[in-house]
Amino acid sequence: MQTLRPSPTHAHVVGSLIRPSFLLAARERLAAGELDATAFKATEDRAVDMAIAVQEGAGLIVVNDGEMRRGHFSAPLTETITGVSPVTGFIHKWHTAEGTEEQTIPVAITDRLIRTRSFVTEEYAYARGRARARVKATLPSPTMILYLWSRDHSRGAYDDPFDLVAEAAAMLRAEIAELARMGCTDVQIDAPELTFLVDPQTRAWQEEEGIPAERILTEGLDLLNSVADVPGVEFGVHLCRGNGSAERWLAKGGYDAIAKTLFARTPNIDTYYLEYDDPQLTGTFEPLADAPADKHIVLGLVSTKKPALETVQELRSRIAEAAKFYPLEQLSLSTQCGFASRGDAQPMSESDQEAKLRLVCDVAAEVW
Repeated sequence: MQTLRPSPTHAHVVGSLIRPSFLLAARERLAAGELDATAFKATEDRAVDMAIAVQEGAGLIVVNDGEMRRGHFSAPLTETITGVSPVTGFIHKWHTAEGTEEQTIPVAITDRLIRTRSFVTEEYAYARGRARARVKATLPSPTMILYLWSRDHSRGAYDDPFDLVAEAAAMLRAEIAELARMGCTDVQIDAPELTFLVDPQTRAWQEEEGIPAERILTEGLDLLNSVADVPGVEFGVHLCRGNGSAERWLAKGGYDAIAKTLFARTPNIDTYYLEYDDPQLTGTFEPLADAPADKHIVLGLVSTKKPALETVQELRSRIAEAAKFYPLEQLSLSTQCGFASRGDAQPMSESDQEAKLRLVCDVAAEVW
C-alpha cells in the first residue's frame, strides 16, 4: 500500500471554465483570417487571466487555466497529432428523455500518429506565471483516443485499436514528464470513457463500434496507470457521464460495475474525482468502500449542467452519507465536471459559474 499523501485542499475545480464571449469571437476571427496569431494569443492570455482570477477569488488554492486555449477538453491529445482525416467516425449515442440522440464524430484516424507539438506546456507555463495558487494541469486519458478509431477507416494504420491507445499513452507520458520538469506537481487525467461502461446499453453501443469494454477495463486501465508514473507528481483521474446539458447523458448507473477493477488496476492514482451530482444517474456511495485506504475521493456534487445552485444543507447531507463508506478526512468536494468541456458549450452564465465555485469553497470550509 502507498503512503497516504495529504491533500492540499478539500475544495476542487475539475477543469474547464466558460469561455468568455470575446474569446469565442476571436477564435472565429482567427479561423476567418481576420485576426493574426499574435493578437489571438493575447486574447487567450486575457481569458486565462480572468479564469485564474475567478478561481482564486472563489477561494480555490489549486487552480488551472480554465482550458481557455482548447476547443475541447481532449485537445492536448487530439489537437496535437497528424494522422486524422475528415471522414465519418465514431458514433456516440446519447440518452435523452425522448430516446436516443446520435452524435457522429466527423474525423477518424487514417494514418500513423505523429505528435506535432505540446499543448499543456504552453498552458502550464503561462498559468504558473500568473497564478498565486498552485496550478493543476489537465490531460485526457489515453483511452479517449479510441473515439478517433474507426473500424472502417483506421485499420490500415492500427488494426488493433489498443495499439493506438498504447501510442497515445506514450505521448501523454512525454507530456507529463515535461510538465514535471517545469515544476508541475498536480496532474488530472480526464477519463469519462470509463464511466460509460457502467451502462449496459452504452457498453453495447461501443462494442458495435469495435471498442470492447473488457479491454478498456484491463489493457486500457493498465495504460492509464502507466501514464501516472512520474516521480514528484500527484495524479488524479476524473470520471463523468457526459457534460453540457442535464437533458442528455452518455451513461446511467452507479460505479458498482467498475469500481473494484478501477481501484485495483490504478495504484498510481492518488485521487479519484467522481461525478455524483444526480443520484438517479450516478447511484449510491457504496462503491467508495472498495477504494484502497491510501486514496483521496473528490465528490462531484455541484452540477455544471444546470444553473440552479445546490443548498449548503443538501451538500453537507450528501457528504455525510459518503463518509459512511470512506473516511471523511479523505473526502473532498468539487463540481461534477468542467463548466465547458467543449469551448462553445455554456449551459449557464459566468455569474452562475462563479456562484458554484464559491459554494464549493464555502461548504468545504464548513465541513473540513
